[in-house]
Amino acid sequence: MKKADDVEHLIDIDSGQDEDDISLHKSKPTKVSKSKDDAHKELQEQETEDDDDDEPLAIHPRGAEPTGSHRGGQEPPGPDTNSISMPSENNSLRSAHNLEANEGRANGRQTEPTFYIRSRTSTLNTTALKDDVYESLDYDVCDNVLFKEDQKFSDNARFNIRKDILRWIIFIQIGVVTALIACVIDIPIEELSAVKYTFLKNSVDNNVAANINPGGNLVIPYIYWMAMSIVPVVLGAALVTYVEPITAGSGMPQVKSYLNGVKIPRIVRIKTLAVKAVGVVTAVVGGLVGGKEGPMAHAGAVVAAGISQGKSTTFVKDFRIFRAFRDDHEKRDFVLGGAAAGVAAAFGSPIGGMLFSLEEAASFWNQNLIWRTLVASIISSFTLNIVLSAYHGLNNFTFTGLFNLGKFEQPLTFEYFELPIFMLFGVTGGLLGAMWNSYNTHINRFRSRFIKFKFARILEAALVAVIGVTLACVMIFFINDCRPLGNDPTDYPVQLFCEDNEYNAVAALWFQTPEATVRSLFHDPPGSHKILTLTVFTLVYYFLACVTFGLNVSLGIFIPTGLVGAAWGRLVAMIIFYIFPEATFLSPGKYALIGAAANLGGVLRMTISLSVILMETTGVETSFFFPLIVTLISAKWVGDYFTEGIYDIQIKMSCVPLLPWELLPKYKGLKASELMSTPVVCIKKCDSAKYIYKVLRRCKHNGFPVVEDVKGNNRANGRVCGIVLRSQLIVILLNSFYEEKKNFWEKEVSIQTFRNVYPRYPSIDSVRLPNEKENYTVNLDIFMNPSPVRVSQCDSASKIFKKFRALGLRHMIVIDRENRVVGIITRKDFLYK
Repeated sequence: MKKADDVEHLIDIDSGQDEDDISLHKSKPTKVSKSKDDAHKELQEQETEDDDDDEPLAIHPRGAEPTGSHRGGQEPPGPDTNSISMPSENNSLRSAHNLEANEGRANGRQTEPTFYIRSRTSTLNTTALKDDVYESLDYDVCDNVLFKEDQKFSDNARFNIRKDILRWIIFIQIGVVTALIACVIDIPIEELSAVKYTFLKNSVDNNVAANINPGGNLVIPYIYWMAMSIVPVVLGAALVTYVEPITAGSGMPQVKSYLNGVKIPRIVRIKTLAVKAVGVVTAVVGGLVGGKEGPMAHAGAVVAAGISQGKSTTFVKDFRIFRAFRDDHEKRDFVLGGAAAGVAAAFGSPIGGMLFSLEEAASFWNQNLIWRTLVASIISSFTLNIVLSAYHGLNNFTFTGLFNLGKFEQPLTFEYFELPIFMLFGVTGGLLGAMWNSYNTHINRFRSRFIKFKFARILEAALVAVIGVTLACVMIFFINDCRPLGNDPTDYPVQLFCEDNEYNAVAALWFQTPEATVRSLFHDPPGSHKILTLTVFTLVYYFLACVTFGLNVSLGIFIPTGLVGAAWGRLVAMIIFYIFPEATFLSPGKYALIGAAANLGGVLRMTISLSVILMETTGVETSFFFPLIVTLISAKWVGDYFTEGIYDIQIKMSCVPLLPWELLPKYKGLKASELMSTPVVCIKKCDSAKYIYKVLRRCKHNGFPVVEDVKGNNRANGRVCGIVLRSQLIVILLNSFYEEKKNFWEKEVSIQTFRNVYPRYPSIDSVRLPNEKENYTVNLDIFMNPSPVRVSQCDSASKIFKKFRALGLRHMIVIDRENRVVGIITRKDFLYK
């Protein structure tokens, strides 16, 4: 890319002209040392959104190359143009220079805001430009006058006790509903899978046995298998692709991003939950390499977000309950509990679910939240236990989760000389996991680059299903692995070319759900498989898992990863026993469990929660915790040396601005003045409705510093007295909360006025400002947050990052010694500078 000089552009918008009559003037070029992201943000300021008849502004600086990505599937601009895209709201507060209304200019007319826009195409970060659709969540409570009045009303022991009781009730409801949804997903999968594999078994037997069907042809079961895989896979992929694309994958990266403070569009909608449930059922029944356990965390998050708000925006129904919890801060805690409840229902592991949400998903947590999350997990696991145990006709509550691995008949013991073997397993799992993550990343990049059409994504899912069926059939047909009936507790024994009272062990691995195969590898007696069988099966499943994860279907990664690990773990034990027959300590089931832990640790990079989940799902003794944790830590250390975990990789590929736990090394040693974006769009404490309306129309920022003691009309250098959010300003304009009409609304307005429209605040397009209201004044005294977080321009980047992340901030105002605005910092300044 050619290096272009920094160019400033001045855009004057005259109120006497039409809104789309914009004149562009070029000012003297200047060189300003700015960061990559700052340059991108200021470039984006040039686009405007107005009424339907308004035209968007396009800037064409000389010597600059196209730098922005293109939204909405539009064609990229030609080589001689620049596409200037509007920044999303989470860029917040960045602006063109001096977005001001210069009252009293030119014949006494009040002119419109003046935009100064700097174009620095040579320093842009292309990652920050890609599909800039993510906003930040407002985890910082708006401590304004209305909120304080509400707190005074509720500042009594009785109300606080009532609110705490409601919190517990919501968490219990989350656990119950999440478990019921898990049952709704699991029961159809089990029933449809039973019908599918029973039919395929009978088809194979009928086409092989000469005395039943002399003209039998094994191509017929192959065609049946393909049809029974393609139809549900295509149905599920079509739902995900055309109805709700956010449901693709496990949903765990999206939930993790949401809990970090990033608003992922449509992640907690009811329609998302419905498509997710149907998509999981169709994908698993279709035989894709995946499981139903991973998406349960996403399903639990959706349930939590819906129940905790006491209303449904999808069905436009407000139950007028739980209004005190209608903000991002409260909603975040419930979503975390929902994710934990989903994991607990999936694995029958309440403690593991709670630890999973804290280790892998949560960015903010406290002691009270741990207790509530644990209760939601326990309730979810217990409810699922009751329902599924009753459904399967069990007298005792032994059906503990969707991922039921069964209990080991003999206690798993180990010798201390086996610890180096477990560590080697961990190293192997870390290497295989890092390699798997790398291959899967390259495949997904290929998909995003070349498979763009929706119909092509559906065809891709069908093609992967066909490849899986074909490879399975080739294995079953060519590998002769016959075993006596009765030794392997398979539900669908296929004789194929075996003798009477024998079954094909290869077919037994494929003619069941993936979790049933994991259960078989854990509990089948020694000698149930040939070394060749497990070797080929491991390679085939490793390949299929790598290709499948990333398709436009709803599937989790836990089952295929654990299955591959269990296969090569059992395989290694068989090989060692073949070489050293006197090694009596070798138990195939034990090493299958260690292999599953190693592979899961290498791909997911979890340690504590994963070891607890494996212990709770298999019922192993607490003494076996040490081998598991040694294996997982070894796998994580080795894997982290090469790549990140698969969830973090997917988040980065989606260009989600996820804040890390520590400040990136390249920013250490910098000051706030080197991180901040400047100038800033500010609003006076008492400002005109016309100016506020024009600001909201001309820029997409989410929040604006409120200033006073303004020198002339230069609001950007005023003294900070608060901050007001974009959503608040829109509600103020919609409800005509003008100072001149204060007598009509002063007694009616409250914090509930803003909570009632949460979370889908109206856009500025829904606001119409009549001419007679343009000169009205908006007094932000009771609406603004009077205590925004401010830092000095001399503060270190490490210090402000810790404060920013610990408080879950969205905006951080940078001030000078006189408390005047000099810049603004948001999460992207810590990532894309």
